[in-house]
Amino acid sequence: MGLSRLAALHGVATSYSPSPDVTVSVPDDTVIAVLAALGVDAGTPADVRKCLATAESRSRLLPPTVVVWAGEPLPPALAGLPPGSTVTVEPEPSDLPGHPVGRPPAPLSMRARAAAPAGAVRPPGDGEAGSVPVSGSAPPAPLPGNAAPAPAPADAAMGPALAPDGGVTASVPHAQPRGPEPDAPDALPAWWIPPPHGVHRVHVRTPDNRRATATLVAAPSRVPQPPEGTHGFLVQLYSLLSARSWGMGDLGDLADLAVWAGRSVGSGFVQVNPLHAAVPGKPTDPSPYRPSSRRFPDPVHLHVESIPEYGHVRDRATLDDLRQDAAALSEAVLNKGALIDRDAVWELKRQALELVAQVPLTPGRRADYCDFLAEQGQALEDHALWCALAEVHGPDWHTWPEALRDPRSPGTARARSELLDRVDFHCRLAWLTATQLAAAQRAAEDAGLGVGIVHDLAVGVHPAGADTWSQQEAFAHGMSVGAPPDAFNARGQDWGLPPWRPDVLAATGYAAYRGLLRGLLAHAGALRIDHVMGLFRLWWVPEGRPPTDGTYVAYDAEAMLAVLVLEAHRAGTSVVGEDLGTVAPGVREALARRGVLGTSVLWFERDWEGDGRPLAPEKWRRDCLATATTHDLPSTAARLTGDHVTLRHRLGLLTRSLEEELTADLTDTAEWLALLARLRMLPEGDGDEEAAVRAVHRFLRRTPARMTGVWLPDTVGDRRPQNLPGTWDQYPNWRLPIADAEGHPVTLEEITASPRLHALMEVLRARKPRTAPPGERRP
Repeated sequence: MGLSRLAALHGVATSYSPSPDVTVSVPDDTVIAVLAALGVDAGTPADVRKCLATAESRSRLLPPTVVVWAGEPLPPALAGLPPGSTVTVEPEPSDLPGHPVGRPPAPLSMRARAAAPAGAVRPPGDGEAGSVPVSGSAPPAPLPGNAAPAPAPADAAMGPALAPDGGVTASVPHAQPRGPEPDAPDALPAWWIPPPHGVHRVHVRTPDNRRATATLVAAPSRVPQPPEGTHGFLVQLYSLLSARSWGMGDLGDLADLAVWAGRSVGSGFVQVNPLHAAVPGKPTDPSPYRPSSRRFPDPVHLHVESIPEYGHVRDRATLDDLRQDAAALSEAVLNKGALIDRDAVWELKRQALELVAQVPLTPGRRADYCDFLAEQGQALEDHALWCALAEVHGPDWHTWPEALRDPRSPGTARARSELLDRVDFHCRLAWLTATQLAAAQRAAEDAGLGVGIVHDLAVGVHPAGADTWSQQEAFAHGMSVGAPPDAFNARGQDWGLPPWRPDVLAATGYAAYRGLLRGLLAHAGALRIDHVMGLFRLWWVPEGRPPTDGTYVAYDAEAMLAVLVLEAHRAGTSVVGEDLGTVAPGVREALARRGVLGTSVLWFERDWEGDGRPLAPEKWRRDCLATATTHDLPSTAARLTGDHVTLRHRLGLLTRSLEEELTADLTDTAEWLALLARLRMLPEGDGDEEAAVRAVHRFLRRTPARMTGVWLPDTVGDRRPQNLPGTWDQYPNWRLPIADAEGHPVTLEEITASPRLHALMEVLRARKPRTAPPGERRP
């Protein structure tokens, strides 16, 4: 009982329910291991009693991070402060990107008028100097954890400025009438003066002189929304080779696809896989969902010829040789059956970029680079240093000399000085990649895409990579994120990604999370979050144990959502959450309340609370991205033909006989085709694969979904999945180019000229294209 109580205080589950009628107990050894990763020693009954007594006796006046939503009741942590408490809001620094210049946010004492009506909202400066009482009498519940709130991070982003003096102080005399109850709809107590959107510091002093300081996240109520009824393409960028690619798709190809999609077929977005920096190796892990760092993009995606300095490289002969080698890589992938070789591509690009880096920057380019270095600060310096050290000592920092395993050690400082040129080279690559990401988004916007480029945020990072080295205190070492056993995977899943510690995130005001989001959103039209349920809880698997021996660890979803909404609001971007699989009750509702769209895949949308049949289009949710498939699922052609079942059979992945699996799959597909026929979306009848693919997308377009995504390989009949979960070397995950129905790789130029694609897009297009399809002339 004591262990369960201690676990509950730290957000660690001791049981879980894979289905409504089943509850599974978590092994005590797992709970003890997870608590240890959170800094809690529960190894013996005596340790449990000691930690429990400490946690239950601790009473915090404020939690480390407090969230206030615009126009919504105050959280209990503020609404329940003792009467007579003084609350001071210290706004975030004014020297941050986006903050108005010349308006330093110095503290300002303010007095809210005693006669103010209930729920009144006053702008900063609308009051008298002095103190204004806080209403409410219920003290906040004690909260676990002993990490003190950290000072406001220097890299925090700014929202709208306060009045010239900035801060807000409020306190209330005991005789002041109480304002509205905090749970009244849209009510705010009269003493509260809402701060501007941002990440501030809040200081509280009670009448008995208890004091507390916390991070205050003041967030708008919802993220920006995409245009209604927009459609676009979903693509794994590496798989999209053009005639000019160096063996894999790049940011030049992305920009080209976006411009064509907007001008020719009226698309509103292009969604890509995570472009995070990978862990270098031989071979490099090809999965874009297991990166070295989520904070910086990978320069392997650079279109080298688009770099301005490229044209001024003096050693043209070497560049020409590199381009010929790159052309040979592409030729092998497109016409000789070779797989995409990321390592070979990077080796050629690295050599070319070394030559490009020798070209002096022009004054304007130098100024832009210096601004980038200043904006990125310590985070970029750490990332570039890790890259430089990895070139010398290998890609796993755990095997480096001991002095270098600590990014703040004197030994690391000496190495930084010795590797200064390499550090600058990797900083330069980050800048060049950021400029091409920005160019791709600008090109998309100029082509009329209402959203633009949708970037993807992976669930976590590689345990040996740059982020875990530079932010060691933020990660739960010895733990891995995964998924519990379910109907589709009886053994559960271990993704090999160390999770963030929720206690450290809260204690530091979610600085690491804010910095991550800010970097990703800087050049995005929208953001997709893989496994968005991770904002609420994650399945932690102790090292050396099977996924079945994991457990859920809770995160402060209110704070995680508030930071997400705030940063998306500042960037003006929409957010799409991948909410497939096991979703805890209330999660989708909480996401929808904040404007985070879900993901609805046709084959999974059934009336699960009724007869289990395919869900009619008008019954689909509105706030989602509707699609026929994703990178982890079969293509639509493979689903319709059953090819995906035979593929899994060949690889030994089926849990039933081939006949049983094919029968079940055929029954499922037949039900959907019957619905499409009843809705008159399949006029060609049975047996026409292309027509069936069009009918599926015709159905998606009929739903109220805000966004409709078309898997780009579907447009040319590709049958191969980009990733086959449950496989490693049995299948070439993340290394396949887009191919046609016969399995022959096709280029970007061939895809955009495909009659099959244009016939499919006619189903989705809501407006006339600005340019004529191939072979046609506009009147």
